[in-house]
Amino acid sequence: MENKKCISYGLEHEVGVIISRCYQCGKCTAGCVLAEEMDFSPSYLVRLLQTRTPGNDSRVLSSNAIWICLNCENCIARCPKEIDIPKAMDYLREQARHRRCINEQSQPVVAFHSAFLQSVKYTGRLYEIGLVAGFKARTFRVLQDVNLVPSMLTKGKLNLLPECIKNRQKMKKIFSQTIEKRKNRKV
Repeated sequence: MENKKCISYGLEHEVGVIISRCYQCGKCTAGCVLAEEMDFSPSYLVRLLQTRTPGNDSRVLSSNAIWICLNCENCIARCPKEIDIPKAMDYLREQARHRRCINEQSQPVVAFHSAFLQSVKYTGRLYEIGLVAGFKARTFRVLQDVNLVPSMLTKGKLNLLPECIKNRQKMKKIFSQTIEKRKNRKV
């Protein structure tokens, strides 16, 4: 019987991405614009998930590839089996955060990801100053790039106050529902 804590099980039964269909043609990796920057190429990542050997889940979840993926969908467009790797990457990022398997090299990307989501949660759209402040607070890079701020403000590239959507409560409700779904998962 398959282990329900296995990432492959969650991908198939919760997300609907059936990685066992992949026959390792490599087209996903060939089409990936960031494959060279990743520690594991998309096809190798899928292979690790397919083999289900001990330790592969933690190798996948602690890889930087899941955080570098742009979700540009070049991989799914090229895949003869239409395996939704971007959807899988979203799930893997969620699981890496939940299981606390994020490697140190990926920490700045995760900090940016968290700051971005927080900005959208509270304003309904991206608030650049809030995003940067959240990122700087999470990474302790407070003074990095501070010399760019005055020129960006004078050129009107940064708004001091956030632009908010009309009904921010709806956005907060979406985030709350997502968090509730995560809590209810049995993976």
